[in-house]
Amino acid sequence: MSDEQQNDAGGRRVAWIETVAEAAADGALKRAYRRAADPKSGQVDHIMKIHSLNPASLLDHQHLYKTLMYGESPLSRAQREMIGVVVSAINRCEY
Repeated sequence: MSDEQQNDAGGRRVAWIETVAEAAADGALKRAYRRAADPKSGQVDHIMKIHSLNPASLLDHQHLYKTLMYGESPLSRAQREMIGVVVSAINRCEY
């Protein structure tokens, strides 16, 4: 593993998780990638690719996200997005 893979652009240490590239995906993973792909770009976000060794967990992650962001809640969509931005900023995460 190179230093590039161990540090982010700001020089902070990051976890490295083996993933399967979209082009190499087949079977259940290929179907999961299709469901998780961005409708505009057709690409799968890196945060979803961390599940590539366990396609069922990718689909579960996507279901959890959609439930939290679009499911019934006393919070508005804007409030939910704001919470996500604040938590990501605190964690220094680009997601």
